[in-house]
Amino acid sequence: MKAIQCFWWRYRRETLVGLALMLVAAAWLFSIAHASTPEVVLVIGEPYEQMRKHSSASLPPVIPGHVWGGDVEKPAILRFNDPQFGFTTPPAKFLAVSHDEQGRVATVRMSPQVDTLTLDEALKVVLGLQEQLRRGGWKVLSVRGNGDAPYIDTPEVREKIKQGKPYQAYWDADKKYGVSYWIARFADDKRPKEERYLITLTIGRSWRVALDLDE
Repeated sequence: MKAIQCFWWRYRRETLVGLALMLVAAAWLFSIAHASTPEVVLVIGEPYEQMRKHSSASLPPVIPGHVWGGDVEKPAILRFNDPQFGFTTPPAKFLAVSHDEQGRVATVRMSPQVDTLTLDEALKVVLGLQEQLRRGGWKVLSVRGNGDAPYIDTPEVREKIKQGKPYQAYWDADKKYGVSYWIARFADDKRPKEERYLITLTIGRSWRVALDLDE
C-alpha cells in the first residue's frame, strides 16, 4: 500500500512540475510573440540624436555637417509626436529618417507595411491614416497634376490605382509639416500571379511653404 501511495505522490509531483514548466514556457513564448514593436518617435525639425534617444527602433547616428540619414534595422512603427498633429503608422519594414546639416530631422520616407498588400489592404491603411490626419487638423492641398483630393474607396479610384495613373495626396499641418502618400502596383516575385501594392509615405516641411502655395 505504501508503495502505491509513494508512486502516486511521485506521479502527482512530477505532473505538477511538468505543468509548471509548461506554463512558464508558454508565458515566455507569449511574451516574445507579443513584445512591443519598435517605434521611431519624432517630429520634423527636432535634433536627430534626440529622436534616436526617444525611439526604441535602431537608427544610425548623426553625421555632423552632412545631409544624411538611415533606415531602421527591423520593422518599426512611426509615431509622429506633435501634440496636435501627431499620428501613428502600422509597422514598416522600410522606414528611413534623414537629417540636415544642422543635425535636425528633415524628412521621413517609408512604406507603412511589412509586406506587399492587396488593394483592399492598402486602401484600408491609407484611409485609416487619412482619418488620423483629419482628426489632427491637417488640411488637404490641391497640387495640379499630382492629385488634388484624399483617397476614397470608389471603383473609379481603384481603377486609377490599378492603371498606375497619378494619384498622390498632399496634406499640410498649419504650415509646419507636410505629408504626401500614394499607392502603386508592385511586381512581387513571391506572388507573380497576384496584384500587390506598396504605399509610399513622405513627411517633411510644409508643402504650402515648400511649394509657395497661396492660402
